[in-house]
Amino acid sequence: MSAAAGEAKSVDLSDIDPAHRAAILIEALPYIQEFAGRIVVVKLGGNAMVDDALAESFAADIVLLRAVGLRPVVVHGGGPQIGDMMTRLGKEPEFVDGLRVTDAETLDIARMVLGGQVNREIVGAINRHDHLAVGLSGEDAGLITATPRDPSLGFVGDVVDVDRGILDTLIDRGFIPVISTTAADASGQAYNVNADSAAIAIAEALSAEKLIYLTDVAGVLTDVADPTSLISRLSATRARLLIADGVVAGGMIPKVEACLAAVGGGGVGSAHIVDGRIPHVVLLELLTDAGFGTMITRTDGGGS
Repeated sequence: MSAAAGEAKSVDLSDIDPAHRAAILIEALPYIQEFAGRIVVVKLGGNAMVDDALAESFAADIVLLRAVGLRPVVVHGGGPQIGDMMTRLGKEPEFVDGLRVTDAETLDIARMVLGGQVNREIVGAINRHDHLAVGLSGEDAGLITATPRDPSLGFVGDVVDVDRGILDTLIDRGFIPVISTTAADASGQAYNVNADSAAIAIAEALSAEKLIYLTDVAGVLTDVADPTSLISRLSATRARLLIADGVVAGGMIPKVEACLAAVGGGGVGSAHIVDGRIPHVVLLELLTDAGFGTMITRTDGGGS
């Protein structure tokens, strides 16, 4: 990871008086009590992992969630890192409809970068706070079974099954699974799987209370030019109406559709779009009254 100047900064609590610090802790208490023992799946994008301060902030959040009784699971991508490695190796990345065309050589690069670099960096960052993180890929112990999406994309796969057995074993023993999203089919052929889709499948298999997407946007805005127009909570019905009306447009559409897919089956309590560029945003979204992103629920009264 390399620090990006002027982006994430560590939070200095020295200027906060003791009474204010206590108030912050008291505000978090009912959320800690409500979510204790619940599984929270956090999808971490590759863009959020190229800044050292953000990486450390994220790791501290995940360890704190585990310390107060939640059961976090991390699913990560690594698109920028794969692209950088391909460039270094003289291979030109190719995309179709936002998906990386993955020939055999690109697949080898993706497996190497996701499992050998990105996953290890996240695991290391968490374990610097407490020795809780265990890295694995969708290929390990048959965690994710995939099937090819489209021959023109090469070894790009769609998730057809998640075997939660290894995750249950780790979670029940107090560990934090950190999952890179390569997977294999029944014959053992490996595939590169979209991390957003894998996060949905894992959250559904685990009946997660929440699925949190760390992105590069604040959440759903009624006016993209006005950051104060953030919608903090949406039902699935209203979210679909905003897409139909063009309020949700462009790159926000797949983010909202991913959340809709997550909550649509009823297995996931709520899905959240939050700005991963904000230090400690996971804690701010989960454990404060205001929240810092957009929460999407299946119904008007669903989720927490």
